[in-house]
Amino acid sequence: MSGDGFDWHGFLGRWQDEWVPRADEEEDDEGGEEARFVLGRAGAAEAVIVAAEARLGLRLPDSYREFLAVSDGWHVDQTAGVYQLGGAADIDWFRDPYDQSSVYEEHLGDDPRAEDVLLSGMWRRAVRLETDSDMSHALLDPGDAGRDGEWALYLYHGWSGEQPDRYPSFRAYMEAMYRGFHRDRAERADFVNATTRAQDARVADARRLALRGRYEEAVSLLEETASYGRPGSAVLLNQLQYLGAPGSPRAYGDLVADPRYQPELLPVEAATQGRDGRPDGDDQWLRMMVARGVDRETAEAVLNAMRNGTYVYAPPGPWGRAVAEAREAARWGLTDDAWRILRGALPSWEAPGPSLITPLGLLADPVLGPLVTPERGREILATPRAGESGPAPEPVPDLDPPGLAWLAERAATRQPWDGYRAVWIEGADPAGLPALIGEEGAGLSAPTDPRTASWGAPGPHEREGVELWEDRPVVAVGRTAEGWAFAVDVNSHRHLTGLFRSPAAAASAAGRAAVVWREPTSRSPADHPTAFHLSVAEQGEELWAFTVRGTKAERSGAIPDALDPARLFRPEDTEQEQEVRVLAALHTELGLSLPRFALTQGRLPVLTTRSWTREPREGEGFGYAYITMGPHRT
Repeated sequence: MSGDGFDWHGFLGRWQDEWVPRADEEEDDEGGEEARFVLGRAGAAEAVIVAAEARLGLRLPDSYREFLAVSDGWHVDQTAGVYQLGGAADIDWFRDPYDQSSVYEEHLGDDPRAEDVLLSGMWRRAVRLETDSDMSHALLDPGDAGRDGEWALYLYHGWSGEQPDRYPSFRAYMEAMYRGFHRDRAERADFVNATTRAQDARVADARRLALRGRYEEAVSLLEETASYGRPGSAVLLNQLQYLGAPGSPRAYGDLVADPRYQPELLPVEAATQGRDGRPDGDDQWLRMMVARGVDRETAEAVLNAMRNGTYVYAPPGPWGRAVAEAREAARWGLTDDAWRILRGALPSWEAPGPSLITPLGLLADPVLGPLVTPERGREILATPRAGESGPAPEPVPDLDPPGLAWLAERAATRQPWDGYRAVWIEGADPAGLPALIGEEGAGLSAPTDPRTASWGAPGPHEREGVELWEDRPVVAVGRTAEGWAFAVDVNSHRHLTGLFRSPAAAASAAGRAAVVWREPTSRSPADHPTAFHLSVAEQGEELWAFTVRGTKAERSGAIPDALDPARLFRPEDTEQEQEVRVLAALHTELGLSLPRFALTQGRLPVLTTRSWTREPREGEGFGYAYITMGPHRT
C-alpha cells in the first residue's frame, strides 16, 4: 500500500488475474503460452531502484518507485502502442533522438502557453520507460511535476503525427492502460470478472439516476463505465451529452435499426446529414445506415424529410399528444408556450427500451428541435420521467421578450441588415394570410429558417410575369401572444421609395391591420436618412399613416396622440433612441409584438406576398436596369 493509499499489489494482481488474451494473440494449441502469460516481474529491491536513481542523477516520483517495488516492469498490451515497460535497470534518458524539441520550439510563437513550453522541452529531459513498442514511447518528464511531486507521463505514438497524450502521473497512466485493457476485451463473452460485473452494475445505476433527473451523477458514472468499454455506456452517455449541448450530435450505432429505438434515433442521425452533410454524400450515409441494419427506403424517407423540413416527431401516448400540441403552438412562433407544454408533459415520456433514457427524437423535429437550447436540454435531463420520481427542476425562464423593442438590438437579429417590415392582422388565422396578402397562387411553405428565406428568393427579373418595379418580399408567418397574425421580413434590405404601397388596406379585410417598415441604414445617412413607416387600416380602408425620414414627416389621417411622429421622433435623440421609443409605443398602444426566438433561431412557414410597390406613373422617372457581367446573366 502506497503513501497515498493506492494498492499496487491489489491493482496489478487484479490486472494479472483478469488477463484474457485477444483472439489474435491466442496460441492454436489449447492452453497455449498466451493463456499462461505473466504480465509483471518480481519487484525490484530498494537498492536496485536507488542505483537507477544514482545513474539518472535524480529521485524518481513516488508512484513509479512504488510500482517498481511491486513489479519491476510490466507487459501493457499489444494495442497500447507501448507493449513492455522495462524495470529499474532498463530505464534511461530519452535524449530526443528525433529532434522533436526543435520542431515544437519552432511552433511556440511569440506568446506561447505554459503547457506548450513544457512540452517543447520535455523531449530532451524525459526518462524513457518502454523496452518494446510500436514506434511509441512512454516518457516521464521531471520538468513537468505537480504539487504532489509526481512527474507527468507523455505517451507518444511516432506513427500518429499527433501530439503525445499527457497523464499527470505514472499511476494515472497505468490506470488508463488498465481501462484500455478492459475496453479491448469488453465485447468478449468470456471476459467476465469482478471488475466487469461492478462496472455493469454502475451502468444500471446510472440509467436509474438519469431517469430520476440526477443526470450529473449519471454522467459521472457513465464516463467511468465508458472508459472500461462496458456495453451500453456510450449510448447512454451520448444521450446525456447531446441534450446538454444540443449542437453536438452523437452516433448510436446499430440501435438505429432496432424497431424500439428507430423512431427516436434514425431522425437524429439523419438530421446531422440533412443539415451539415453534402447532398452528394447522401448515398454514403445511406449505405452506412444499411450496414447497420436499417431498411434503405426507410432511411431515405427520413433523410428526405429532414432535408425538406417536413419530418414530424410523433411519439405515442400522452407525451406524443403533448408534442403535437406544442408543435401547433411553435409552428406559428409561440415557442415559449410550446416549451411550457413540453415541460409539463415530460414526466409522461416512456422509454421504449433500456437503451433510451431521453426523448431524443424531439431534437430532430424541425419545428420543436430549435426550442431545445442547452439550458432547456439540461431541464429535460433534470426532469424525472419514464415512471421514476424525484424533485422537479427550476423552470428555465421564457426566452421571448415582450413587444418589439428587441428589433432595435442589432445583435439580437444576427444579421447584417437593420431593416425590417411587417404586417399584423388582429384576430386573424395566420393560415389565411396567403389569401389576404399573398401573391397569386401563393401558399405557406414548410417551416424554414426565416433569417435566410428571403435571400434565396428570385428577383423580379428572374421571374416570368413579374415586373421590374415589383417588390414581393418573402415573409415569415405566425401569431403573436396577443392574438395578431403577422407576416414579417426581418432581414429586409429594400429601401422605401415613392412607389411604396402599404398592404395594410388589403390585409384589413379580416380585421384591423398595421404595417411597419424600417428601411436599412444608408451608407450615406446624411444624404439619405433612415425612414420609418407606420400605417393602420380597418375593413379595407387605411385609417392613418406616417412616414418619417430624418426630420421630415409625411402623415395622413387622424393619427392617435400617443403615436404622433412629433412625439416619437425627437430631433435631439439618436436614431436608435427614436426607434426604441416608437417600437415601445406600438406595443403599448396597439398590442403589437414579434417572437424573437422564432425569428432569430427557430423555424416558421414563409409566404411570398403581393408587391409592396405600385406601377410607376407616367413622368415619375423611376428606372430599372440589370447588368450582365461575363457569362452569367443577372
